[in-house]
Amino acid sequence: MAGLNCRVAVGLLGVLLLGAARLARGWETYEIALPHGSNITVLIKPGAPTLPANLCQIISKRQVTPLSIKAGETAVFSFSCRDPENHFVVEIQKNIDCMSGPCPFGEVHLQPSMSVLPTLNRTFIWDVKANKNIGLELQFSLPRLRQIGRGESCPDGVTHSISSRIDTKMVRIGTFCSNGTVSRIKMQEGVKMALALPWFHKRKVSGFSITNRSSIKRLCIIESVFEGEGSATLMSANYPDGFPEDELMTWQFIIPAHLRASVSFLHFNVSNCVKKEERVEYCIPGSTTNPEVFKLKDKQPGNIAGNFNLSLQGCDQDAQNPGILRLQFQVLVQHPQNESNKTYVVDLSNEQAMSLTIEQRPGKLSRKFVPGCFVCLDSRTCSTNLTLTAGSKHKISFLCDDLTRLWINAEKTISCLDHRYCHRKAYSLQVPWYILQLPVQLHDFSWKLLVPKDSISLALVPAQKLQQHTHERVCNTSFSYLVASAVPGQDLYFGSFCSGGSIEQIQVKQNVSVTLRAFAPSFQQEASRQSLTVSFVPHFKEEGVFTVTLDTKSKVYLRTPNWDKGLPSLTSVSWNISVPQDQVACLTFLKERTGVVCQTGRAFMIIQEQRAHTEEIFSLEEEVLPKPSFRYHSFWVNISNCSPMSKKQLDLLFWVSLTPRTMDLTVIILAVVGGGALLLFALGLIICFVKKNRKKKINKGPAVGIYNGNVNTQMPMQPKTFQKRRKDNESHVYAEIDDTMVYGHLLQDSKGSFLQPKVDTYRPFQGPTGDCPPSPPHICSRAPTAKLTEDEPSSGFLSESESETYTFSYPSSRNISNGNTDPPLLETYETMEPGE
Repeated sequence: MAGLNCRVAVGLLGVLLLGAARLARGWETYEIALPHGSNITVLIKPGAPTLPANLCQIISKRQVTPLSIKAGETAVFSFSCRDPENHFVVEIQKNIDCMSGPCPFGEVHLQPSMSVLPTLNRTFIWDVKANKNIGLELQFSLPRLRQIGRGESCPDGVTHSISSRIDTKMVRIGTFCSNGTVSRIKMQEGVKMALALPWFHKRKVSGFSITNRSSIKRLCIIESVFEGEGSATLMSANYPDGFPEDELMTWQFIIPAHLRASVSFLHFNVSNCVKKEERVEYCIPGSTTNPEVFKLKDKQPGNIAGNFNLSLQGCDQDAQNPGILRLQFQVLVQHPQNESNKTYVVDLSNEQAMSLTIEQRPGKLSRKFVPGCFVCLDSRTCSTNLTLTAGSKHKISFLCDDLTRLWINAEKTISCLDHRYCHRKAYSLQVPWYILQLPVQLHDFSWKLLVPKDSISLALVPAQKLQQHTHERVCNTSFSYLVASAVPGQDLYFGSFCSGGSIEQIQVKQNVSVTLRAFAPSFQQEASRQSLTVSFVPHFKEEGVFTVTLDTKSKVYLRTPNWDKGLPSLTSVSWNISVPQDQVACLTFLKERTGVVCQTGRAFMIIQEQRAHTEEIFSLEEEVLPKPSFRYHSFWVNISNCSPMSKKQLDLLFWVSLTPRTMDLTVIILAVVGGGALLLFALGLIICFVKKNRKKKINKGPAVGIYNGNVNTQMPMQPKTFQKRRKDNESHVYAEIDDTMVYGHLLQDSKGSFLQPKVDTYRPFQGPTGDCPPSPPHICSRAPTAKLTEDEPSSGFLSESESETYTFSYPSSRNISNGNTDPPLLETYETMEPGE
């Protein structure tokens, strides 16, 4: 218990001693004596007006706050708190009059000494007044200055605020930190310099000097010196407020001979001019047109070798609506690259409706200096991005340390305005050679294919069969095709496709966008594989039709468009899947149910064998999807969506694989046995027929050569159709007279021969089959069976095959297929000439 009391006592003693030390510091007495004629004024004032005044007060004989000490006065004071740096600041201002006497040029000192000032945040102000014809120059020792914008702060808390005068108005040149490129600032008609130091900073020198210069005939000149690679961000006077009306401001840049500089405008605004024109002017070494004049909206010069000047010229502004002229820009200095000496020609003179953009890749920001990456047009106008338009030939170069930081995006529009002209046209979608020869990687090349609505559709045929990108089979090639609808307001993405698959053709209903996206630099070497042909085909109603030729080596994965969002409402899409004759296809779906709930309409899936004309129809809303099934012939898969509820959308993934077709052993045995039995039966019939004929010959008597006049010596023939003779029948009486018999003389040609009338005969169907996907089922009726009745006359003895009945059936459009190209049988009738 005694030990515990001892520890408590020691702790209390420590707290009391620490408090006494802080209290003693708070009662420290300061004495400031300013000599006569120094033109110095010291002002101690509250620094945080939001704090209550009674927390800390200045204790002095004057009993006033703020405490002002002028030249020739002495003040002794202290503070009533232990942390005065949190409550008060001190300003030391020195007025320098160069109009009534000589100016004290040279190094500027901090007065009074830092040792006599209280440990508060300090601001030293030098207010220099001079004649309008006298130029004043502030020279800054190392480290040089770096300009910052309003609201920014310096890492060490030390700031330089510089202003100039125009008559009686003050103009803010800028606020600067240490560690920059600004070495000198020249002004006219006076200058006001404020150096702000935090209370903990031990700086003892001002770090700049004032010299006298001749008139500069402008608001100011800022000199920026680069000793190596680096960048500088600079702003116009009064930024972000307006630049003074009709004034001129200049920046001088000192660039080492082995480096190159580029200028980029970050932000700017222009005012409403009534006289003159706002502009920037460059004085560039070696230029034959100095000064080079640019508008603020123009691309600014780049790849500049040597020192140069940039000037901002204002104008006479509209008094009623002056507007604001302001400019923030960056100068980037870096080593020239090998590519900066090469010029590339991009010839778009023969192109139409095409644009090409070279721009920066998205990247992470870094606090370290990163050399710029510029694209230069005609080796002088450089920027971080450049857009080239069709109809001209362009010469470009690059000022960039790493060209992988850039990429190319291009877009071309192919339009069909008249379907009669475009119907047989075909276009090759290939990246032009002038893009492939550039040292920058291609990112996207998009073709926008436009056709008249409901008049014509599009077919995309690749040079190599395509594979659809799925999670189960990912595209690992250097490029892919992204196919999406280009119809305004339609959100339909058909998918991403790469070479090496089984898709031979993609047909789309109307406007479509095809984007070739490159993923690796090796695309340049594989560019020969990126041929895709688009042709215009007759209009169809499906949103998309995929033609798939199965590969025996691997599965084919297929999925519905808009996989992530779901198939759009009331959209139908089909797959035409070809199965080789010696293979069997296995169709498998990823899941058992789609889970789609229809708000209006019905969602269907139809699987149709193209040879057997069999259809399987599934309701995607109610039924379970089919289990893996074998398909022995080519078939269609059609999926038609309803208007589903917002929560669950329709998406399907299925795959098809091939296996060799094998003959069943039982079928083979039955075929052999049946064939043998049929052969034995045929031999038995022949043997019986031969024995019967021999028996008839044995029963006949010997032949007698006696003439019998009542016997018909002619060969027996088949009974004639007309058993009566001409005089006994009415064959010479015509119930109907053919026109060719009465008017036959009118059918003679110029040579006297008769023209044969055209008679309809059967011709084989030559058109394509299987091109139409299945549609939802509809009710159709078959034609009646046509038979020969007993009352019809027989034209002789009909064989068994000739006496078969013929059935006429009219299949619906959904039964057209690639499998059966034979049309229904048609009867033909011969025209019988009247006999004698």
